[in-house]
Amino acid sequence: MFDKLLEAQQKAEEIKKRLDTISVTSEVEGGKIKIVATANKHITSISIDPDLTASAGSEELEELLVTAINKVLEQAENVGQTEMQAATRDMMGGLGNLFGNK
Repeated sequence: MFDKLLEAQQKAEEIKKRLDTISVTSEVEGGKIKIVATANKHITSISIDPDLTASAGSEELEELLVTAINKVLEQAENVGQTEMQAATRDMMGGLGNLFGNK
């Protein structure tokens, strides 16, 4: 049983490392604001078109940034959940005997 738990912990670490290598991107205003993040929800870049900063007010720019950030974090969450579900399905075959199922 301990071996199975250790294996699950190692698998979770592998997934976390893999999520660091997956990028997700969000764009708003036709690509004038772009946010890139890892699937572990770490924002790696923010790009804002200079024309937008010149023409938009600070309140509008803040709202657009919030929208873009929330979108990229939602995408990252979805990717993370998908990866974890796939790993869980793979491991369930090995954990089936953990609870006395034969």
